[in-house]
Amino acid sequence: MGHLGHLKQEYRAFVRRLEATQAALPEPRDPRAWNGWKEILEILYSPEEADLASRLPVMPTGLDGIAKRLNLAPQALKPRLDALCDRGVVLDLVHPETGDTKYVLAPPMAGFFEFSMMRAKDSIPKKRMAEALDAYIHGDDTFVREVFGEETVIGRALVHESGLDDEVPEVLDYERATAIVSDAQSRSVSLCYCRHKAEHLDKACDAPQETCMSLNAGADFVIRRNFGRAIGRSEALDLLAAARARGLVHIADNVLQQPTYICSCCACCCTQLQSINRYDLHGVNPSGFKPHSDPDKCAGCSRCARACPVGAITMRPERSEARRTNELHPLVDDDRCIGCGLCADACRKHAMRMQRDGKPPYIPRDTLERTLRMVIERGRLAQLLFDEGAGRGARFLNAVFRTLQALPPAQRILAREQVRSRFIRAALARSGDLPLPKTGS
Repeated sequence: MGHLGHLKQEYRAFVRRLEATQAALPEPRDPRAWNGWKEILEILYSPEEADLASRLPVMPTGLDGIAKRLNLAPQALKPRLDALCDRGVVLDLVHPETGDTKYVLAPPMAGFFEFSMMRAKDSIPKKRMAEALDAYIHGDDTFVREVFGEETVIGRALVHESGLDDEVPEVLDYERATAIVSDAQSRSVSLCYCRHKAEHLDKACDAPQETCMSLNAGADFVIRRNFGRAIGRSEALDLLAAARARGLVHIADNVLQQPTYICSCCACCCTQLQSINRYDLHGVNPSGFKPHSDPDKCAGCSRCARACPVGAITMRPERSEARRTNELHPLVDDDRCIGCGLCADACRKHAMRMQRDGKPPYIPRDTLERTLRMVIERGRLAQLLFDEGAGRGARFLNAVFRTLQALPPAQRILAREQVRSRFIRAALARSGDLPLPKTGS
C-alpha cells in the first residue's frame, strides 16, 4: 500500500473501510491505474464525505443506529446521508410496508461504479469519471482479480429461452429472465454503466444504452434517487426481447431470492465479460445450460463461434469421405462457456440447442449468503463480522450463523480459520462434520 501516503487520511480510512464489503477497492500497481484509482475517490467524495463514509456500516442499519455509532444527532446526519444517496455511494433501503429506512455503504461493484454512469447528466463529470474508471479497471488486473478472482462472483448468466432444446425438462423461474422480471415487485431501467462509460471513451458499440434493469429493492432505490425510470412488466419483457434480438447476454444478480438487477451485456463493453476474455477469470456464474450441436444439421458456417461472447466455441476441421475439403464443426470449451445461449440463437439451421448441464452451478440463496461467501473467500470475514456484529446485536449474528452453518464444509473451515472467537468457531462446528476448536485455540 505504498502509494497511500499520497492520499489524504480520509481517503485512506475509506479504502480500508471498503475491505469489509463483498469487493474492496484495492490499490493497483500500475501508475496509470493508481492515478485513476485516486481520481475515482476524489470525484465521488470530498475529504469530509470520505471520512463519514469510512465509518458507515456495510450492512443495512437504521438512522438512529448510525447516529449513535458516529456520535451525531440523527437530524444532522440525515441530510448528509441523503446527499451521498443521491450520488449512489450510499444506499437507502425503505421497507415497503413499514416505511422504515436503513442505510448501507455501497460497494464499488455492483455499486457506486455503476451508479456513477447511470444518468446522462448530474454533478459527476462523466468523461473524467469514465477515464478514471477505465484507467483503474484496465490499467492492471488488481481490481478485476479482487471482484472476479474467486469462486463466488456478483453476476450469473441467464440462458436465452429461445435457444432451449424442446426436450429440456421444466425450466425453473430463477433460471428464466422473463420470470424474474415478471415476478419482481418493482422494475426500473437505466443507462448501461459499461456502454455509457465506453461512449465517453470513444469506444461505444452500436448496442442501445437504456437496457439495464433494476428489480425489487434495487429498483425502488433507482427510482427514488432518479438513477433511472420506473417501467412496467410489459416494457421490461419488451426490453428483454430486444436485447436477445441484438445478441446481448442477460446477466442477473447471483442470488436465488429477490435479485436486484438484470443487465443486457455486450462482450465489447461489459466488465464482467471482459474479466473472462482479457484475464481468463471466472467472471460470471454459468446458467446451468450448455450448447449441444447436431452434426447432421450443422452447416459449419461458424455463426455460433462468432456469436459467443466469451470465445468458448472454436470450429474444428474434420475429414469426410469423398470430399477434398474439410468440414467444420463447433467444439465447445465447457469450462469457459457461461451458458448464455447466444450460439443457439445465432444458428439458422437449429443445429445448436441448449441442454441442461450435468453439473449445475451453485447459486447463493440471498444477498447475505453471497456476501458471506465472498468475504470468506477473500479472507475478510472478521472485518465484516465483528465490525457489524458488535453494533447490530443478536438478530444479525443469528442470521449470519444460520448462513454460515449452511455453507459446505470447505467454506466453513475457511470461515473458522478467519475468526478467533471460540463461541463463533464452535457455532460453525455444530453441523456435525467439523471438529470443535481445541481449548485455547
